[in-house]
Amino acid sequence: MNLRPLLLAATICLALGGCMVGPDYQKPAMQLPMDFKEGLQWQRAVANPQGALASQWWLEYRDPLLNDLIQRSATANQSIVAAEAAYRLAMAQVSSSRAGLWPILGVGLSGSRGTAGSSTGTSTSSTSAVANSVSATLTASWEPDLWGLVRRGIESSNAAAQSSDALLAGVRLSISASVASNYLALRQLDIDVGLLQQQQQINQKLLDMIQAQYQQGTAANDQLLQAQDQLSTVVAALQTAQRSREQYEHALAVLVGVAPSQFSVAPKGQYAFVVPRPPLTLPSSLLLRRPDVVSAERTAAAANAKIGVAQAAFFPTLDLTAEAGFRGSALGGLFSVPNRIWTLGPALAETIFDGGAREAAVQQAQASYDQDVANYRGTVLSALQNVEDNLSAINHLQVQADTYQQIYQRNQQLFGSQQAQLKAGTVSQLNVLTQQLILLQTEQNLRDTQAQLSQGSVALIQSLGGGWQTKAQP
Repeated sequence: MNLRPLLLAATICLALGGCMVGPDYQKPAMQLPMDFKEGLQWQRAVANPQGALASQWWLEYRDPLLNDLIQRSATANQSIVAAEAAYRLAMAQVSSSRAGLWPILGVGLSGSRGTAGSSTGTSTSSTSAVANSVSATLTASWEPDLWGLVRRGIESSNAAAQSSDALLAGVRLSISASVASNYLALRQLDIDVGLLQQQQQINQKLLDMIQAQYQQGTAANDQLLQAQDQLSTVVAALQTAQRSREQYEHALAVLVGVAPSQFSVAPKGQYAFVVPRPPLTLPSSLLLRRPDVVSAERTAAAANAKIGVAQAAFFPTLDLTAEAGFRGSALGGLFSVPNRIWTLGPALAETIFDGGAREAAVQQAQASYDQDVANYRGTVLSALQNVEDNLSAINHLQVQADTYQQIYQRNQQLFGSQQAQLKAGTVSQLNVLTQQLILLQTEQNLRDTQAQLSQGSVALIQSLGGGWQTKAQP
């Protein structure tokens, strides 16, 4: 047995085994601002690590029902189930790519029985004899990864799996944020429905009073029409609020993975909206852990590795094959030395002409990488915009909430004053009801703004990738 070809092939493999064609990945450069434009209040002091939100950021809203809904959505939401399946698919692709580093082994057992003709001298007659053939073989084949084609493929698959993992995290964050936003909106509508029902009752009383005055000739027809319009407007607004609440309830049902007919949330007229307070300093680099940003960066890494895969096609491939076993005429005594067979040999192949297909493949891989890098940078810029928008919304909503709080307190004083004057006989019941109606409207403005502020905090948490986790600075 001549081992020279095998030794030569092994020597080449050892010499070239560490080679990998194609560019090594470098994370695309992205310059980030030092801070957020709309986050002025976050730049005045050192961050408080005790105030940082954990991964279960929804606990900060201190609502057991909200906690339960988010936990249910994490296991039953179909978008999360689909994303988990996509991640398993990506991990299976990694395993498939890694398999290319190993040889392929096979076993075979075969048998046959047939006749073979024979002739003697010049005679045209022939005789036939029955012949048996039995074989048992072990085969092995291996294509050494001389130029890194398989390893670049593994690198690409790993990065793609990491991107899929980030997408899964993004879906989980999106679903939990959607549950929180829809739930808070539903609670806002609970309050709106209650306040609108009170306004409807007061408007009905005002209409009854004006209608009585009209019949007595002390109120004009215009006053009656205006009172009727005010009542109709409140009734229409109440229907809108009730319809919206039902739709938010339906949305929550789908988010937690059940049919709307099998899901309900009991109304709660009094609800305290919570706004988690972020640390006083928050670096803009925090958003780089956002799932969509991570996914876009990992996608670029996967595309970079595919350039090496395409470039490896320009180099020759070496295929090592071996076969060993036994072949004889009968199963009995098959596994004996005289029946032993073996073959061994390397094969070197190189494509000479392909009409430019390999060059086109490299150009495609490079263009795909450039596209993914641009997408990554665009994702980072969009993330910055998203955070700035949510910071701006929270800043203005906070001012609005403070303003409506002041208006509400003044109207409480006015309503108390009207009640006192009613007892003194200096104002009519009509004046008191009118002031009570204004008080309810100002309360609705206040409570709606508080709800929007709480929902805005959810949007900010989502835009930062799931809260804020910062380290204490020296």
